Amino acid sequence: MTVNHKQNMLSVIAGQPTDCMPWAPRLDLWYKANKLAGTLPDEYQDAPLTEIVDGLSAGMHAIIPDFKDLRTQEDETDRALGVYNLWSMPYRTVFENIDRTVRIEGDNTFVDYDTPVGKISTVTVYDESMRKAGTTITHVKKQAFVDASDYEALGFIFENARVEPNYEGYAKFADSIGDRGLAAAFVSLSGSPMHLIQRELMPVETFFYEMHDRSNQLYALAEKISVYWNRVLEVVADCPAELVLCGANYDASVTYPPFFHEHIEPWLCKFADMLHARGKYITTHTDGENTGLLQHYIDSHIDVADSVCPAPMTQLTFKETRDFFDGRITIMGGIPSVALLPLSMPDREFDAFLDKFFKELGSGDHLILGISDTTPPNADFGRLQKISKRVQEFEV
Repeated sequence: MTVNHKQNMLSVIAGQPTDCMPWAPRLDLWYKANKLAGTLPDEYQDAPLTEIVDGLSAGMHAIIPDFKDLRTQEDETDRALGVYNLWSMPYRTVFENIDRTVRIEGDNTFVDYDTPVGKISTVTVYDESMRKAGTTITHVKKQAFVDASDYEALGFIFENARVEPNYEGYAKFADSIGDRGLAAAFVSLSGSPMHLIQRELMPVETFFYEMHDRSNQLYALAEKISVYWNRVLEVVADCPAELVLCGANYDASVTYPPFFHEHIEPWLCKFADMLHARGKYITTHTDGENTGLLQHYIDSHIDVADSVCPAPMTQLTFKETRDFFDGRITIMGGIPSVALLPLSMPDREFDAFLDKFFKELGSGDHLILGISDTTPPNADFGRLQKISKRVQEFEV
């Protein structure tokens, strides 16, 4: 039977019945790492990723973009500002009224932003260890914010950022996925302006010091970034995507519940309502420790919690999260990545884990089964095949 994985996923999100459980393991990093190392399974040594996905009778995981699938260096030049211009995104950011200088030395990229009110400098790196791990997102070696003198220049950069539609680029990406999966329109790894400051512009320790010592300046910067953020949301809301991704990597110790409630939830809720009014869905990447955050996800009006990562990698069990959401949010993910590692979970434990996991799924509603956060490079491919078999045998 030919499965329309995209329609299957959309039906699950809408709470409609399906012929089979959607199963879409994230394999991109695993594939890149093993292809580079020459360690793909024997039967797939020269195969593209789509062939492997099809061989697992799975859907394509098309939520997190390939950050190294670039047209030119320009696409990731502003990564240290939390800004991307990937060809597959539904919008493009253009910085105006500044002079930007880019210098590449080996694995390092140096970017200087000269504004009328000051200069900002960043450094990112993408080295061999990252390539071997399959990761595609660069590491920020020098973040934009160094001290309080940087507030004005950073605010100027974002206030002077123009946002243009890139609907054709997103449509091309969606066409490349086709019915194999649900192609999410990528907005940002940050869920709000304040979250962008916290996760991108300064070290997290510095952020909390600034929140205590210079809260007025910090909040003023967030307000200036909000000007840009609203421009992004307005453009993306009208893009042709059915599912939009905004925000990632929350954790109860960093984006702790009161912080999430004040600084992230209102923006996700605003964006969700904009998208819902246009018949679209929103997902956010919830792969961290979610203790205390589940109600805030519900209050944010999100439709899909992407990459829910349960015990033993976090405190919450998968059943606890499923029971709490109670059909109000669709989960994407669920299988902890350590379950694919024989050194972390011996064969007997893995088989027992699968028995318990599938027994607790009930009807399997509001679930797009996957690997949380992603399939690790040294995963046992045979275990992916076992999960695929269990999915095919599962009665929805």
